[in-house]
Amino acid sequence: MALRDRLRPWHALMIVVFVAGTTTYLLNAASITGGTGVRAVASGLFALVVFQFTVGNVWGYAVEYHNAGGRWTDLPFLTPFVTAAVAGVVVGVYAGSVPAGAWATFWVFVLVAAVVAVGAWVVAGYTEAEM
Repeated sequence: MALRDRLRPWHALMIVVFVAGTTTYLLNAASITGGTGVRAVASGLFALVVFQFTVGNVWGYAVEYHNAGGRWTDLPFLTPFVTAAVAGVVVGVYAGSVPAGAWATFWVFVLVAAVVAVGAWVVAGYTEAEM
């Protein structure tokens, strides 16, 4: 199988994130040296890891919910997204910092998704026990 047959749009998006992270570092550097290049590549890799972790996990959450028979318009599915978005905006405005808002958005999503997952697990357990 040729390489072009194995590449997916996800891979192209990862390359874009890596290039954006590397380019951003280089644009903010005072001068370009070998050390700056290494740090720029490390910055691009870090951006890629953060992207993979956040977007990959959110996508996995959505796919697993859908595969379990849920719809993406269900309230239990949307609750973590809405709560995280509201919390991120509030923290971002209150702190005056986009990174603080993004950090809050991520962690509120994680916590609320965990609460919803445990709640759904308990409800499903009680439903099966009644049968």
